[in-house]
Amino acid sequence: MWLDLKESFYVNFMQEGRWKYLTNGFLVTVEVSFFSVLLGILVGFVVAVIRATHDKTGNLRFLNALCKLYLTVIRGTPVVVQLLMIYFVIFGSVDVSKVLVAVVAFGFNSGAYVAEIIRGGIMSIDKGQFEAGRSLGLGYAQTMIYIILPQAFKNVLPSLGNEFIVLLKETSVSGYIALQDLTKGGDIIRSQIYTAFMPLTAVALIYLSVVMLFSWMLGKLERKLKNNE
Repeated sequence: MWLDLKESFYVNFMQEGRWKYLTNGFLVTVEVSFFSVLLGILVGFVVAVIRATHDKTGNLRFLNALCKLYLTVIRGTPVVVQLLMIYFVIFGSVDVSKVLVAVVAFGFNSGAYVAEIIRGGIMSIDKGQFEAGRSLGLGYAQTMIYIILPQAFKNVLPSLGNEFIVLLKETSVSGYIALQDLTKGGDIIRSQIYTAFMPLTAVALIYLSVVMLFSWMLGKLERKLKNNE
């Protein structure tokens, strides 16, 4: 049994350098996930501030309507459909990097969920905090920046961490636009040796390891923030 396992490992990963499909795919997955997170946080932050401002002051009605439309469309359609639409429709006539397409698709998809997470964090702050900021002579924007947002960030940090984990796993559908990410790399190995167990198990273990590492780091950050209260 040990010899069979050793031979299977050699055929799956070492023969013809097939392990490179996994390492190269992993780097692509990390790249897409990292920049998608940055874009998602940026978009989500802007949308959250607009919606929270409208909820508290009644201003920015037009922008709030646009944000609600964006949230409805993004959260109401599958991420795979959004990815295909961006690749084949929006960038269909342009020679553009598939990594960029994936970053845009996953970034805007994540931004919709991040927006509601941040907005929930802002709305969870006691109304007295706004009044305290105003009593100190701070404007609405200054109150948000110096008083509300730091507290909201600490409250929503676990949810943002979970959103990143979800986004990391969602990038596994990048193969639909022929982007060779980690999952696609495992599938290429499977198609060459006609055996699915070992390459797909390796892909699953890599995802699991990254998620566990990030969860551990997130837990340490949460405890540090809690100790600094």
